[in-house]
Amino acid sequence: MKWMTATRFSIAALAAAQFAFGANYLMYVGTYTGNGKSKGIYAFRFDSATGQATPLGVAAEVANPSFVAIHPNGKNLYAVGESQGGAVHAFSIDKASGKLALINTVSAKGNGPCHLNVDKTGRSLIVVNYGSGSTTLLSINADGSLKEAAGAIQHKGTVHLEKRQGGPHAHSVNFAPDNRHAIVADLGLDQLIVYRFDAAAGTIAPNEPPFAKVAPGSGPRHFSFHPSGKRAYVINEISLTTTAFKYNAKKGTLTETQTISTLPPDFNASREGLSTAEILVHPSGKFVYGSNRGHNTIVVYRVKGDKLQHVENAPTQGKTPRNFAIAPGGQVLLAENQASDTIVVFKIDPKTGKLTPTGQTHEVGSPVCIRFLPL
Repeated sequence: MKWMTATRFSIAALAAAQFAFGANYLMYVGTYTGNGKSKGIYAFRFDSATGQATPLGVAAEVANPSFVAIHPNGKNLYAVGESQGGAVHAFSIDKASGKLALINTVSAKGNGPCHLNVDKTGRSLIVVNYGSGSTTLLSINADGSLKEAAGAIQHKGTVHLEKRQGGPHAHSVNFAPDNRHAIVADLGLDQLIVYRFDAAAGTIAPNEPPFAKVAPGSGPRHFSFHPSGKRAYVINEISLTTTAFKYNAKKGTLTETQTISTLPPDFNASREGLSTAEILVHPSGKFVYGSNRGHNTIVVYRVKGDKLQHVENAPTQGKTPRNFAIAPGGQVLLAENQASDTIVVFKIDPKTGKLTPTGQTHEVGSPVCIRFLPL
């Protein structure tokens, strides 16, 4: 494994990348291991005073830990195992070294687990299974280990594009800011499935209504809440669009307010081979970012009330930006170019939301997911 640390970062750029939070972080990177360039989960020491990341190497050797989630207590990390018949791994975190120690592994009760999140109490974890199109709730023990689930909730419904969508494909899960609902984006059904979540009982149940729809054939993939808790956004993989919603926290309902392209307004080329991946709202609530694979850009939107306004499409300096992360403090964005095996760091303009390369690049085999842990 080769690592390329930051070297071309001027003093002026360093000063501009100062974080609002004067703290250091561990940064964990989930990857795909099938191409032989990655061994599992990687750790970095992230300096919020400079915006630089120092590689610590392999934190845990595990097959295809594409997405990871950190427990609210900062002591445990959880990862999907896409190639192990549908697994979820629980690890303990050594903050001094960044190393991860496996606690236990349980079944995801489905095929192709691709995303997971821990609720705000730290007592429950939800994992979604892309292959089988299902949602699984797992209980977390006091020692951070996972209990085996009794089963999964199977998604059902009709698909618009039989060849492209095929059937239900759960692609992401997000807990609402108040921890009372969980939203699962199903790419195959064009649905944002809403579950009522009871943190005390550790249970989920279909909301009423049970889902919100996007346009047929859109393929909703990842979802993000606005810091206000009153808006939310989903990025649609197939249609290359972002859909904005009003969110009613009490009822758990989503009302569409706009659908906007993730590509430049003057884009007239073929869309064959293009798709989207991640969507995140800036901590300030002023901007929304989304990744375009194939086009290899991060789209930047300005939040204008309940709608979005296109600002720019910033090249990610690599291929297939499957995901990206906004660092704590909101001044740096890290784009993960899966096909180029790089993480490229960008400075965020606080007034416009535009992205400027800092000159920092880190080499990681097939990077997919980044999560931060404060130290």
